[in-house]
Amino acid sequence: MKHTVHIQDNGISFECEEDVPVFDAMLRVKNRPVCNGCCGGGCGVCRARIISGDYFAFKPMSAAHVSAEDAKRNIALLCCIQPRGDIVITMQC
Repeated sequence: MKHTVHIQDNGISFECEEDVPVFDAMLRVKNRPVCNGCCGGGCGVCRARIISGDYFAFKPMSAAHVSAEDAKRNIALLCCIQPRGDIVITMQC
């Protein structure tokens, strides 16, 4: 199932399959809204706040980039999450 991801900072929206990391789908967007990073949860380039919508964290995020307090505020690394519905994000890096 595809879901829409909307980046509040720049108005860019794109589709993302439920089984694809949000960051991977973001890299396919013609005008990439974020720079490439490690794609493994360690660099923090894809740090974002999930403003609305549901997601699944399919792998652990580096505590160096997402603290327990950050997680409570819906901060996540986009390379570590998959959408479970339409989501709205704002980039944090």
